Amino acid sequence: MRRPSKTGLSTEHAAESMAVSVLTFLAADSERLERFPSVTGLGPHNLRGAAAAPGFYGSVLGYLVADEPLLVQFAAAAGFSPEEVVRALERLEGPPPLGDP
Repeated sequence: MRRPSKTGLSTEHAAESMAVSVLTFLAADSERLERFPSVTGLGPHNLRGAAAAPGFYGSVLGYLVADEPLLVQFAAAAGFSPEEVVRALERLEGPPPLGDP
């Protein structure tokens, strides 16, 4: 997989490219690929339409970040640190909300 530079992660386009890399990573393994639609409801029948919706790429990165073992596997395979993936998600969706006071 092609890796954008660390400074490139500051752009929305680079974060979206990372999300596409996540989809490619998921598709490369049948178990990962089967789990993704069962959790997200996305599959061949609606993936293309969903990809055009605002927030789609953030949702893909959010799915990955929510599963730490999967995040670590992706990061190692793609040459990113898990923190870079989290930063890309924050670039697309903003920082996570603070806990209740």
